[in-house]
Amino acid sequence: MFSLFRENIRIAFDSIKGQVLRTILTILIIAIGITALVGILTLVGALENTISGDFASMGANTFNIQQYEFTTRNSREIDKVNPIINYRNVRAFTDKYEYPLTNVSVSFTGTQSAEVKYLNEKTDPEVSVLGINEHYLDNTGTELEKGRNFTFFDIENNSKVCILGSDFKKNLFKDLDPIGKTVSVRGVKFKVVGLLESKGATFGNNQDLRVLVPLQVARSIFTLPNINYRISVKVNDKQLFEAAQDEAIITFRNVRGLNPIEDNNFGIERSDDLLNRIANITSYLYIAAWIISIITIFGSSIALMNIMLVSVTERTREIGVRKALGAKKYTIAGQFFMETIIIGQLGGLIGIILGVLIGWLITLIANFDFSTPWLAIVSAATISFVIAIISGLYPALKAAKQDPIESLRYE
Repeated sequence: MFSLFRENIRIAFDSIKGQVLRTILTILIIAIGITALVGILTLVGALENTISGDFASMGANTFNIQQYEFTTRNSREIDKVNPIINYRNVRAFTDKYEYPLTNVSVSFTGTQSAEVKYLNEKTDPEVSVLGINEHYLDNTGTELEKGRNFTFFDIENNSKVCILGSDFKKNLFKDLDPIGKTVSVRGVKFKVVGLLESKGATFGNNQDLRVLVPLQVARSIFTLPNINYRISVKVNDKQLFEAAQDEAIITFRNVRGLNPIEDNNFGIERSDDLLNRIANITSYLYIAAWIISIITIFGSSIALMNIMLVSVTERTREIGVRKALGAKKYTIAGQFFMETIIIGQLGGLIGIILGVLIGWLITLIANFDFSTPWLAIVSAATISFVIAIISGLYPALKAAKQDPIESLRYE
């Protein structure tokens, strides 16, 4: 039995070598379908990793108080214009909100086009400067590579200290240790006390090219009107999360002076809600990817079956000779079936390699978080094998049923 299987493989490879052009075209047709499947699933997975990682930086067990709800803020039509969250709102909230086991962080973006100087070196004017308090790093899940966080006294005493993103270590300090060095932002000198771990860039927003400075110092540097602040509350005990959020809503409604029948004129953004929304969105993307890929693969299977039927017709005389020499039906069927399997697997292998490479290149260009698409690879290998079985079954049976006398007469 094993010798017959090995003989069928040898005959299949001989046949493939004898029809190189047709085999290459068939393999390419299958490879295109598998490439579409693997490439799209790779991109969707990278997009999911990127978005999840970006929003997960919000931190665990946290919620934000901001101008709009997440869904409203991203919709084209906003029926109600909410007032910004100004410093007076922030100050009143932090003074009144005293729920146990919670930390409140306050932050705002002063500019996204600052220039940072160190000695004779300076950066391009593309640095983001954020004013923060001492709870910002913990509430947003931001880690320090070295150095320390701001203290309560740094914030209250307007200390001229700062924390830098990881990119400054490479471009401004030329791999020197930045801790203890003095940099200049908008003409104000800051002592570097911390360096953030690398977080990469998401949709053009470089998380590693930013400067964090104490909140009050930032307010004295960036005096533009209508600065929109962001409040983030972290609940250290998950069981108190809902109660802490309800208390925050009540407190901020009082800050805004809303009466009981008025709707909130601010939004609440929860970390778990964001991740759930992302999961829902990417599930639709996965469904769309599978539909597109299955249509492409269905076309590939039809093409493979058609080409194998043509091959059976062209080799009718060969089939007759083999039967005349004593070949059984299952031997003939096994020969053509094995040939189809080999072509299908070669197409699947090439498609997987091309799909992963294309997905990797696009994720590299788009700065997405690439991860090996094992689900796509296993799915593609399984599908290519199933395609070969389905596409090769009918041509193999047709070849096995050929009449040897009529086959020998075929010209």
